[in-house]
Amino acid sequence: MKKNHIKTIIRYIIFSVLITFFALSCKNSLDNSLNIEPRNQLTDASVWANSTTADIFLNDIYGRLFDGNNCWDILDNWTDISMCGLFWPPSKTSTVYNHEYNATNGFEMRTGYTDGTTEPFEWGHQYSFIRKCNIFIASVNANAANFSADWMKTRLAETRFLRAFFYNNLYMAYGGVPILTEALNLNSQGDSIFHPRNTADQTYNFITTELGAIANDLPNTASDYGRITKGAALTLKGYVELFNHKYADASVDNKAVIDLGVYSLYPDYANLFLPAGINNNEGILFRLYLPPALGGRESLRGPCFNNEGVEVCWGGVNPSQQLVDDYAMANGKPITDPLSGYNPQNPYNNRETRFYKSIVQDSSLFGNETLYTRIGIGSLNELDVNERSDASNTGYMLRKGTSPDNIGAQNWNNGTSSENYYFFRYAEVLLNYAEAKIEANSIDQSVYDAIDKVRQRSELPTVETSYGTGLSQESMRSIVRRERKVELAFENKRWWDLIRWRTAEVEINKPIMAMKITKNANGQWVYTSVPAINGNHKFDASKNYLFPIWQSIIDQNPKITQNPGY
Repeated sequence: MKKNHIKTIIRYIIFSVLITFFALSCKNSLDNSLNIEPRNQLTDASVWANSTTADIFLNDIYGRLFDGNNCWDILDNWTDISMCGLFWPPSKTSTVYNHEYNATNGFEMRTGYTDGTTEPFEWGHQYSFIRKCNIFIASVNANAANFSADWMKTRLAETRFLRAFFYNNLYMAYGGVPILTEALNLNSQGDSIFHPRNTADQTYNFITTELGAIANDLPNTASDYGRITKGAALTLKGYVELFNHKYADASVDNKAVIDLGVYSLYPDYANLFLPAGINNNEGILFRLYLPPALGGRESLRGPCFNNEGVEVCWGGVNPSQQLVDDYAMANGKPITDPLSGYNPQNPYNNRETRFYKSIVQDSSLFGNETLYTRIGIGSLNELDVNERSDASNTGYMLRKGTSPDNIGAQNWNNGTSSENYYFFRYAEVLLNYAEAKIEANSIDQSVYDAIDKVRQRSELPTVETSYGTGLSQESMRSIVRRERKVELAFENKRWWDLIRWRTAEVEINKPIMAMKITKNANGQWVYTSVPAINGNHKFDASKNYLFPIWQSIIDQNPKITQNPGY
């Protein structure tokens, strides 16, 4: 698809969303005594009069997908792979950072971002999006005579997908939740609108059954760039199954995505997350951006200062030493392998390409500037050991998804970035498939092939070349988990990986580690791994694998029960 076509579609979606907001705000002020249909606004009847206006309603639901490119305190900052360089966002508050949240202190994994209406796991917002889906489904069916059969089949499937997606956000965060498939109305239905929580199994079954039912109603490739496809439905279904440890089912559905033959790995890992890589065959489910109406703010997350001392980014993401240590050497071996060639006093030499495309480390180029995090040379980017500024607390800064050509106040104020925000991409499908087969102890050549495809994009040798042959299930599990950690870093995947692996209490309870570079008495630079300031997390395994439900939600609906431990 040509880029100007993509931009046209994005403009249409954004324009449609804006019209919807305008129409809804105007609708409340209509003078009902006038028996005249307004010509300058959308009424309820006119929305469902044809597919063009109905699409406006659906495009608004698409607009409720998480606005990840406007986030300065990403979900990964709650894990072991990064922390926020700012001192004030949610992940740095004592309540959140120490996981001392409960039903009354207002925490529902709120990440820092500019659009408060798309919070990814907040109960009330997710149910408002689900309600919009239910309204669309009921209204389209009630006005079926106004639409073509093909349009109805595709759009209803898209909407059921979006509803399942929002339900999965709730399922991962809270377990079982009320399953609502109609738009409830307190005025007409009274207390019957209050439903108890379905069980976790019932919620899981609803999500996967819905996705299975709609997959064949969706096209392999979308006629409009960015719309839901069959691959998206199968990918989400396979992911939910993996999350719920249904490994045989997960391997089948992820293999089905592979067998579609629609997706491939974009050749340039760096550009995949920049405007140059917007038009690609790797993205499966993603949010589109078009500045200035709806642009991303990559300056919220990248390296703080240029060499003139100007703050060009906020530094919202500081990669951890734990993550850096898991990037392989260029020969494919982990740094712990005696044959890897790793030198702890020259730690950034001969590392795999994903490292250089994801992270800004001491003495590396960012654009045309060399940035330093070492201590004692007067660099504003030197390791921040006392929260003196927005400089990195770990000695590392974010490169992935950050362009030196599109940073600064203009970007963080106005959102000038246009790259996609990926919910699912093909590399994850390959890793999901491999993991499912490994966990089912059904390891065959297809498992090696799937992992190797991801590794080889980064110019790494095969698994067998790097690790040897005849690998055990435990060895393969370690390999695929390391690959996920580095391949999907800063894409808000790590938290949920630790949750489903039940390793959060191990990894999150370790302090975030930083790299401190100082000069010794002999004039040599010495590299020392040290705990980062304010880098201590706490995770209570007795309760924190689920989030608390706000007391205000329970007060509104007394049939809602709280999660254990809160």
